[in-house]
Amino acid sequence: MVRAVEHPGPVDAPSGSPREAAPRWRTRANALTAVRLAAAPACAPAIASGAQGAAFALFWLAVATDLVDGRVARRYGEASPLGGLLDHATDATFASLGLLAVALRGEAPLALPVLVAAAFVQYVVDSRATRGRALRASALGRWNGIAYFALLGVPVVRDGLGLGWPPAGLVHALGLALVATTLASMLDRALAARRAR
Repeated sequence: MVRAVEHPGPVDAPSGSPREAAPRWRTRANALTAVRLAAAPACAPAIASGAQGAAFALFWLAVATDLVDGRVARRYGEASPLGGLLDHATDATFASLGLLAVALRGEAPLALPVLVAAAFVQYVVDSRATRGRALRASALGRWNGIAYFALLGVPVVRDGLGLGWPPAGLVHALGLALVATTLASMLDRALAARRAR
């Protein structure tokens, strides 16, 4: 967490006041995450409309901030359940919107972006993240999260670099495989939650 600036004497805010709690959101790591969140509604239309240069730049901006924000949070002591929730919510938003754009071009199954969003909601509810608890990812769910960005990046990078491979049919087949692994991950999480009761 970013350290609050200390003021002498009577200008100090009382402990637990809104003024003291507000900086929890204003961290370096959350600022990087917010950049990625802002890029999501810009990248998806760029993909759908064939604005290849813009889609390429926005995708790599998202990847860069995703790689850095966690390290920044740990480096400056800003890691928190709130920051983790914001980070994962942003990843799910970027991936689902981007994959929806890819699906509208016929290169991914339409079920995939819907399942990405549904899996994230299940993830949050199961982890009780809305109560301030840290998110708990399964091994399959973690790999799926990486694969969503990888699949999104395939047509974006291909088109941004003017390549002819991989073809749309192969991208779509990979998307179908991710539909299957996402359903498997959701079923596994549901069964684990049931056993824990």
